[in-house]
Amino acid sequence: MTSAHATPTPAPADPVPPAGYADIRVVAASPETARRVAEVLRHCFDSTEQRSCPAGREGGTRLHLTVDTTHPAEPARSWLATSRASAADRSQHGDV
Repeated sequence: MTSAHATPTPAPADPVPPAGYADIRVVAASPETARRVAEVLRHCFDSTEQRSCPAGREGGTRLHLTVDTTHPAEPARSWLATSRASAADRSQHGDV
């Protein structure tokens, strides 16, 4: 006996950025809010030019940019160093 229902086809996956890069999407109620978040990220990492589009029927903005985590600026460099040290401490104590 065959099923009358076909298995849904999964949506195509987003392409994975190259090693050391991260794709970031910001969805905000206003373009200005999304731009402020992108500006903070650009102070921490080298990044591509941001691209934006409407975020749906309710309004809002979707902003997309790619950051290069291999070349962090000082704010991110300090945070990454602290984060790595904390992760190493947790793994030594059995925390994950």
